[in-house]
Amino acid sequence: MLNVIESSARADGSAQAAVVTKAAVNAADRLGVNARLFATVLGVSEASVSRMKRADYRLEPATKPFELALLFIRLFRSLDAIAGGDETVARQWLRHQNTALGGVPAEKIATISGLTDVLAYLDARRALV
Repeated sequence: MLNVIESSARADGSAQAAVVTKAAVNAADRLGVNARLFATVLGVSEASVSRMKRADYRLEPATKPFELALLFIRLFRSLDAIAGGDETVARQWLRHQNTALGGVPAEKIATISGLTDVLAYLDARRALV
């Protein structure tokens, strides 16, 4: 019985890993985030990002890269909602100076504190939409 439970937990974790990895890769692609920045945001190597894109590598639940991927996906969803689904607007916003954030969002998300600052800003803006 214990083996069945452990097997089920691994299957759930594996499915979760696949979904989050794919969603994070799709978010990066839609935002035009290159492999170098994406790797920095997640705290993985560029080679790992390349393998993620080929579905040869998955972010494992309960790891820091997995948690950072969840934050990155949340950033994408918030920005997508604010931009009304317009990827060009979202990409431009990410790459231009933002006085409220005190920098370029794409540069800020390279650190965990910057990523959380950008998320807090987007959450506040999204509440107004």
